[in-house]
Amino acid sequence: MTRPTLFENNRWLGDKRTQRVHDLDHTSEACAIDDLLASEQFATFGPDLLAEARNRGYRPHGCVAADA
Repeated sequence: MTRPTLFENNRWLGDKRTQRVHDLDHTSEACAIDDLLASEQFATFGPDLLAEARNRGYRPHGCVAADA
């Protein structure tokens, strides 16, 4: 899957519906990023770090590498 052009400068994308965070560098079909974008229920993080997503209560989705 290719990175969405709106997020070319972001690595982490949160799903507000499930409180899951996706790693845009390592997506799969299971991430359903197109559905997430269509729902407009997504969040980005500043700074763009997994630690910041976790601080906001997001849990890693299965696409997130263990060493991220």
